Amino acid sequence: MARRTKEEALATRHKLLDAAEHLFQAQGVSRTSLQDIARRAGATRGAVYWHFKDKADLFNAMMERVTLPMEASFNHEDRDPAGASASNANALYRIRRATVNALQQIVSDAQTRRVFEVATQKVEYVEELQAVRLRHLAVRHGFLSFVEQGMNATSRQTKLKLPISASMAAQGLHALIDGLIQNWLLDPQAFDLLEVGQCVMNVYLRGMGFASELDPTIKAERIPPAV
Repeated sequence: MARRTKEEALATRHKLLDAAEHLFQAQGVSRTSLQDIARRAGATRGAVYWHFKDKADLFNAMMERVTLPMEASFNHEDRDPAGASASNANALYRIRRATVNALQQIVSDAQTRRVFEVATQKVEYVEELQAVRLRHLAVRHGFLSFVEQGMNATSRQTKLKLPISASMAAQGLHALIDGLIQNWLLDPQAFDLLEVGQCVMNVYLRGMGFASELDPTIKAERIPPAV
């Protein structure tokens, strides 16, 4: 009985998160109430508060279902170069591979795409959502740190003097990739996010002086489209 109750609670939690995804996308985060979410999920308002302390907590839980696997990909690349060939087992390879696979997930997975749209276009950082802003900043900081450390490591390995600091270069790469994602979400038919993302990232990294460290044969790990 206890196991069944636990499974039912988990099912209710997922129904609430599913409802939040679709309502946030349709009408924005600020204009969606917890009662709206409960009604869409076929649950009570009390059930919402049983699983989440407030809207920000629910929003972050919704994000974690999608973004944590992507964050884990970057963290894995940061810790372990396994899978890279001997000639390409360097930090720059891992930066590029993790970024390409993140773009592939956005393109291929409908849920990832929906949540990214909510996070970038449907949320206002009003007082009740300050926890959401802090999480966004933490994820951004993690990406910047990963790229900065990788560029510094590759610079040391190759004895290359960077034209700008690794910190500034990381900021530039983040702005480039983040801008492409947001523009693609506005109109997915306008351009191929994966193709354009790979091309402009290569140009950017070559501009930093990393031409000989780039492997043009790297392919994204193909993720089947969501049904």
